Amino acid sequence: MGLQGLRLYNTLTQKKEEFKPINPPRVGMYACGPTVYNYAHIGNLRTYIFNDILRRTLLKNGYKLTHVMNITDVGHLTSDADTGEDKMLVSARKEKKSVWDIADFYTKAFFRDTALLNIQKPDIVCKATEHINDMIEMNKKIERNGYAYFKGGNLYFDTGKLKDYGKLARLKLENLREGARTDKDPNKKNPTDFVLWFTKSKFQDQEMKWPSPWGVGYPGWHIECSAMSSKYLGEQFDIHTGGIDHIPVHHTNEIAQAEAAFQKKPWVRYWIHAEFLVMDKGKMAKSSGEFITLQTLIDKGFNTLAYRYLCLGTHYRKQLMFSWEAMRTAASAYKALKNRIMELKDENTTFDKSNKKEYYKTEFMNRVNDNLNMPRALALLNNMLRDDSLGSKEKIELINDFDEILGLDLLKEEKIEVSEDVKELVERREQARKKKDFKLADKLREEIKAKGFILEDTSAGPKLKKL
Repeated sequence: MGLQGLRLYNTLTQKKEEFKPINPPRVGMYACGPTVYNYAHIGNLRTYIFNDILRRTLLKNGYKLTHVMNITDVGHLTSDADTGEDKMLVSARKEKKSVWDIADFYTKAFFRDTALLNIQKPDIVCKATEHINDMIEMNKKIERNGYAYFKGGNLYFDTGKLKDYGKLARLKLENLREGARTDKDPNKKNPTDFVLWFTKSKFQDQEMKWPSPWGVGYPGWHIECSAMSSKYLGEQFDIHTGGIDHIPVHHTNEIAQAEAAFQKKPWVRYWIHAEFLVMDKGKMAKSSGEFITLQTLIDKGFNTLAYRYLCLGTHYRKQLMFSWEAMRTAASAYKALKNRIMELKDENTTFDKSNKKEYYKTEFMNRVNDNLNMPRALALLNNMLRDDSLGSKEKIELINDFDEILGLDLLKEEKIEVSEDVKELVERREQARKKKDFKLADKLREEIKAKGFILEDTSAGPKLKKL
């Protein structure tokens, strides 16, 4: 079997499809970014690992990718609809800081976390607060085209004007009752209508405000992504990603706004969504106040890439069941994988008895191209490592190739901090070996092990590995 093309599950059509970009080899991809009012939790970060795998896969397939991600630093209310307060404002009050300071602090924290997970930075990172004029211009287009109305101090999108509103989530509009999705708003013509622009008529203490044709105020959350994605990727583009929680409201409203503004369908060709990370009590959420950050894992002694490894072990369209036992198992498996690969470096053999190298290279990409099937790709990696028909050099070449997508630093040796007393034990053991005092050498090896290290004798001398 030869190399297969990329196939992706499209939420819009609810089926796996061959990926065909609008203007090959160029691909435009927009990923819903973080609302920077708190640290990202590991459930959030699972979605960005999925985005990263998709990004790496597109690049590996030879596409010329423009990857755009937003930073929501204004306008995201505590409900995904139009209710509650701005999440940024709530966090600012809680921490006694300005909303601008909150946004700056948690944006930096987010990118610190993604770097620790080997998540490549998007080509364009756009902040909502830096694109207010783009949102105003898009709202003006929507209004000119007859899809908006101004009432009670706010500009609303009229979902009743779109016959196919809700197509992404397969919403049955006739079954939606007032209050089913949002608190009752007497200004709305339809229960699914949503705000494009808030004025000072709501949330008087809102710090972030801008002048607009509808009054001084701030944008609705949904318009941010529609305006910014289209600014950088055009009025129609290839891929939009996010978590499954974005499907019924946020992404549904993004589509409505963009297609009303540009009068083109489909606005986005492929909608790709990642499932939740779940614990015993359900999906992890910041609103509960109980969530695990990447720093939590670090504080418990876990390698951050062991978490990436855990995520790759479950397909992005399936819920990832997180537990500390699962995390420990993943960390152990990741460490064993790295140790096996480090051993290959010392073997220094080269042969390909069955011409398997090209098979593995092609089969790995076929598994990845099958809707990013990372569990099967990892299984192939382990099969390849056990294949005696390949020499160590061939295996290392394949590992290097696979890791362009896996992003697990499989060939990178970890720096091990060794205390002076352990170094002294290693030196004493070397002297015992040279004197052929193997009883003492074995005793010293056990002492080294008790301090958390495995000592291996190699042609290049003694080598320490962390337990």
